[in-house]
Amino acid sequence: MISRLLFALAGLAVLAAPAAGQAPVSRATAEIVATYPHDTGAFTQGLFIEDGVLFESTGQVGASGLRQVTLETGHVERQTALEPPYFGEGSVQLGSSIYMLTWQSETGFIFDAGTFERIGTFDYEGQGWGLTHDGTHLILSDGTAELRVIDPADFSTMRTIEVTLAGRPVRRLNELEWVDGEIWANVWQSPLIVRIDPESGAVTGLIDLTDLVPPALAGSHDAVANGIAWNRETGQIYVTGKLWPSLYEIRISE
Repeated sequence: MISRLLFALAGLAVLAAPAAGQAPVSRATAEIVATYPHDTGAFTQGLFIEDGVLFESTGQVGASGLRQVTLETGHVERQTALEPPYFGEGSVQLGSSIYMLTWQSETGFIFDAGTFERIGTFDYEGQGWGLTHDGTHLILSDGTAELRVIDPADFSTMRTIEVTLAGRPVRRLNELEWVDGEIWANVWQSPLIVRIDPESGAVTGLIDLTDLVPPALAGSHDAVANGIAWNRETGQIYVTGKLWPSLYEIRISE
């Protein structure tokens, strides 16, 4: 498993020993607790749970949108589409608003969480990949090793977080989730989740989802792991991927 973790990490060929004063990096696999159906047409870009309800944002021009999904059945209860040329990306709810990124349009959309009505837009430089929040601020990934902490009042960048493993940058950070004081991120084109200290940016743990990748999609450039949802009320963790037939509740086994 260790070799797979090392080579899957984008930009890193070797897992170096922790730098002086740096805690060891934990390594874990995901144990399946429960399996639920997932729309195989959903190019998953964002996944989150709010008040026990599952939400998902999807990508691809002409197929992008925001949806509310019944966890147990995979049924889409309601949805709203993003018109071309927008390519949907990460999403998160903060307060009564849901924020959703687009990939290369440098435009984000704001929806009323209760009605899915589009109530505003916001701008940012560069690409939009993943989105989460720490309870106060939005946190955005753009495919690099840098995360942006954003003020939702005016969408200014308050600070950046340089994500590193053993002192080296970890690039291709994609879908994000705030999990019990940590930032978890899928690493694009890998089966890995990295656990990030939001203050230092140091990767404190690796979670390997290789065993969850559907066999028919193994090796796919597009159908990669990309969806993390944490139910902060129960502590349950859910993961899925782009075009995957299943969504999983998982337990971390170190």
